Amino acid sequence: MSLLDLPIATLDGTPGTLADLTGGKPALLVNVASKCGLTPQYSGLEELARTNPDVAVVGFPCNQFGGQEPGSAEEIAEFCSATYGVTFPMSEKIDVNGPGRHPIYQALVGDGPDIAWNFGKFLISADGTHVQRFEPGVTTADAELIDAIAAL
Repeated sequence: MSLLDLPIATLDGTPGTLADLTGGKPALLVNVASKCGLTPQYSGLEELARTNPDVAVVGFPCNQFGGQEPGSAEEIAEFCSATYGVTFPMSEKIDVNGPGRHPIYQALVGDGPDIAWNFGKFLISADGTHVQRFEPGVTTADAELIDAIAAL
């Protein structure tokens, strides 16, 4: 089974696959949280989604880091929309570490280290085979990420 074939529901509970969320494009997959010091990264992620239609941005809400995503799906959606104007797709709330790690993150992390914090990023190719990892402090304004997106 391909990474893109793995099942994931959207934030509103609609079942689907990662491919449904990426729309057949290269994608930046980000574990997100609403009450984190890095939450302002939503602005850059939304700008990337709006200005670069050839790359999908997908958010994966996660409450594993300091309880910084405690809200319901409705609360998360309202916060993201009202505060940052988020229009990119968001998945259901998932675990990215530990025994309950979602299969998408099992595939992304592989034998690598656990996700360090909110706003860890994975850039995947349109077919889901190429994966590049970026730590939470790397933003959409960093040359490292910009160059990696351009290379896809």
